[in-house]
Amino acid sequence: MNPVVKPLSMTAKAVPAQTQPQPQDGRFLMREPTREEAEAAVRTLILWAGDDPSREGLLDTPKRVTKAFKEFYRGYDEDAHDILDRVFEEVDGYSEMVLVRDIPFYSHCEHHLVPFVGKAHIAYYPAKGVVGLSKLARVVDAYARRMQTQETMTAQIANVIDEVLAPRGVAVLVEAEHMCMSMRGVQKHGSSTMTVQYRGLFEGEPAEQAKFFSMVKSQPLRAAF
Repeated sequence: MNPVVKPLSMTAKAVPAQTQPQPQDGRFLMREPTREEAEAAVRTLILWAGDDPSREGLLDTPKRVTKAFKEFYRGYDEDAHDILDRVFEEVDGYSEMVLVRDIPFYSHCEHHLVPFVGKAHIAYYPAKGVVGLSKLARVVDAYARRMQTQETMTAQIANVIDEVLAPRGVAVLVEAEHMCMSMRGVQKHGSSTMTVQYRGLFEGEPAEQAKFFSMVKSQPLRAAF
């Protein structure tokens, strides 16, 4: 009897999570599918949803979706450690809290690949110097543009700032609305989720935490021009 030969799958076979090597950003080391394979997967999902991927309106949708995915998830190609690599030490001894608030972001929940959208607020007490304010916004973007949970994203932001800048304290507050609650499931539009992480001086210090929340929620200054 001739042996049965099974065809190779279109994508690489996943290695069990416990043995699969993982780089710093947490991605599995698997062969990246080709654009053609990705577009074929989108066509399959269109069929699964009940529509015809060959009709005029959907004919180029697989190409658009794969292109959009590269933009949605470009955070996988960014290293937040590199973003924070430059520190300005000439700050004339400034040692009080630095707060950047209302940093807008959008991400995708890893459970349903549905967006969650909100704002991040980051505060830290400098030790050796300060980092450019725009760098903190870029760190949020680097982690937001991945598949994950809000809790994970909040911890990732706090961890990388703590590791690279080695400040005396870090506080991160993330507020977001999850479309997986608004569009599906319980369908509760307008509900929001808040997550917070503390490091250093903020840990176990109610006074510092209260100061952080007070500054985050204070009324913004109006521009004089």
